[in-house]
Amino acid sequence: MPLSLMFPPREYLQQLQGYEIQVQESVTVQEGLCVHVPYSFSYPWSSWSSSSELYTYWYRQRDNTAYSAPVASSNRNKPVKTETQGCFLLADPTTNNCSLQIRDARSSDRGRYVFRVERGDSVKYNFIMKKLHLQVTALSEKPHIRVREPLESGHPTELACSLPVACEGGRPLTFSWAGAAVDSLDPQNLSSSVLTFTPRPQDHGTNLTCQVKREWPQLTTQRTIQLNVSSRPPLGSHSVSLSLSVVYPPQLLGPSCSWEDQGLHCSCSSRAQPAPSLCWQLGAGLLEGNHSNSSHAVASHVVTSSSEGPWTNSSLSLKEELSPDLSLSCEARNVHGAQSASVLLLPGQGLLGAEATEKGVGHREGRAGVGATRGQRELLGQGLPSPA
Repeated sequence: MPLSLMFPPREYLQQLQGYEIQVQESVTVQEGLCVHVPYSFSYPWSSWSSSSELYTYWYRQRDNTAYSAPVASSNRNKPVKTETQGCFLLADPTTNNCSLQIRDARSSDRGRYVFRVERGDSVKYNFIMKKLHLQVTALSEKPHIRVREPLESGHPTELACSLPVACEGGRPLTFSWAGAAVDSLDPQNLSSSVLTFTPRPQDHGTNLTCQVKREWPQLTTQRTIQLNVSSRPPLGSHSVSLSLSVVYPPQLLGPSCSWEDQGLHCSCSSRAQPAPSLCWQLGAGLLEGNHSNSSHAVASHVVTSSSEGPWTNSSLSLKEELSPDLSLSCEARNVHGAQSASVLLLPGQGLLGAEATEKGVGHREGRAGVGATRGQRELLGQGLPSPA
């Protein structure tokens, strides 16, 4: 039975004998853009080839390097494929530290590529053990629009549109602008990457679009922004805002008093802006809330108060006999003034006289007397004499 022996491929043996390459095995680029692929390589030195010029190439994996054209070549006498001319570019290979630049990538550029080195007759080698896998994805990059903010109505401004990832030295790009703010401009001004225009008040909140195109290989991308335009009043005009607030001191109504079965009941009202506060005073004592005192130092009483709008109302109930010569007063007060009115317990008459005073807005006084019997005790009015 014949013996079959398996030997490693010749290329593999050569690589073990000093042929090496360092390259990123998978590279991704967006369609229409560029990618830079650095790599370095080494090969065995030979005195037979040292005087010859060094050439490097990149081939598609499926192509035969003996008769197919490369996609990139450092040899001027070996032209590249028509479709990759000017797109697959090599750096100077004599430094042994090279790079491959792929410009204006197309979807048809997808695939695997093999690096080849040649120098004289002794160095002719394909680095098939480590290939470059190029992946081309759909274009997702959008233009960048630079705005000199703030945009002011009536002031000229510049906007610049660019595609930062575009290839340096690649095929030219065309720019166009569209939007309500620039529709009235000369079309020639809308076909530049820099747009100069004067915003108007009605341009605030409108959309402005920059579109970037390239004819071949075809590329189209755009970005839309919303304009933020501030407006200033015309020269010589002013805007004034007035806030009017009517204020006045208290106007007092009362007090009005009458005897009831449980004692003396009085009411007092006042109007002012801002709304006033009301307080009662019997002699030198201030009457507040609900008070019952067996010592009679302060008369038993109940005070209730309420406010609505500019009006404040208060009522007082005194639940015991009162000493003569006492003054019962109601005072209304706010930050703009005060007004008070009093009823008096007169000697020999039991109840009452009346007087009123104002603070901050003037002064007025009046008195009144009433009969001595309980059934006749009632307030006749401020400034009115009592009947005989």
